[in-house]
Amino acid sequence: MNFLTNEKLTIVGAAGMIGSNMAQTALMMRLTPNVCFYDPYAPALEGVAEELRHCGFEGVNITFTSDVREALEGAAYVVSSGGAARKAGMTREDLLKGNAEIAAEFGKNIKAYCPDVKHIVVVFNPADITGLITLVYSGVEPSRVSTLAALDSTRLVSELAKYFKIPSGEIQNARTYGGHGEQMAVFESTATVNGKQLKELVDNGIIPAADWEAIKARVVQGGKNIIELRGRSSFQSPAYLSIEMIAAAMGGKPFRWPAGVYVNDSRFKHIMMAMETTIGKDGVKYVEVEGTPEESRELEKSYEHLCKLRDEVIQMGVLPPIADWRRFNPYIDECTCNNK
Repeated sequence: MNFLTNEKLTIVGAAGMIGSNMAQTALMMRLTPNVCFYDPYAPALEGVAEELRHCGFEGVNITFTSDVREALEGAAYVVSSGGAARKAGMTREDLLKGNAEIAAEFGKNIKAYCPDVKHIVVVFNPADITGLITLVYSGVEPSRVSTLAALDSTRLVSELAKYFKIPSGEIQNARTYGGHGEQMAVFESTATVNGKQLKELVDNGIIPAADWEAIKARVVQGGKNIIELRGRSSFQSPAYLSIEMIAAAMGGKPFRWPAGVYVNDSRFKHIMMAMETTIGKDGVKYVEVEGTPEESRELEKSYEHLCKLRDEVIQMGVLPPIADWRRFNPYIDECTCNNK
């Protein structure tokens, strides 16, 4: 039936808005006929499964369960939105403690029930930290865990397309790196607009400096804006992009955007952050990000912010001290950079 794979895909948090949209997207993209939905909230989970069965997708076997062991056993691919959602007035960091604890449990369940999983995508915020916690406790290789970071780059594309009143396809290589939060580094040196370098447009005043700063601010506050407009946090865009990531890991089309990846090299240590990545059957890999001196400073600031969040989680006792991480995951010190 032209599926990418026949292996099991488990969607964690499938009763929620992101999770249910991930479920529908995975079925529409025909990733696998073997899809399992998991959520502890059983009535809503059954409702999602029933509605998607009513869509009449051909050749698929939709299963659902509120038993985490049943959900994860035999899973080759797992994508999780199973944390608390961001509400009006909240930052992604406001979700830290509760979602950090959920991530720790998620990682331990991966280790217990599907240690041979081929790829995990972590979506729930703050995704850089929840992804890192998942990696530590899951015991899998760093290349098998990635986090959703693409939304910031797609928001940059959107803002530039609106500013120039052109189709988004005419914006190429728009990129943000570092944290998926208000300390992200928005790059201008990578992007082109109608074939022209974005940096040159800014430097030459085609985009006045004040306008460029306003564009960057709207990118940083893109999630907040969705909450103000819709009364709830984004769900369609993170659902679609996370399933694109899983599809790439299954051997489908290359993922077009940066992803969150475990970084431990000469510049950044023991952190999950958005880098320039490739995702494929052999996992997620990154290359070092190069930018202008100013962009490099912004990336360093974003990294430092992530380190503070990581250290806060360690102080909470949710994560062990970095020196003890290898007791939980023997792969944790491996560098995943292609250049190393």
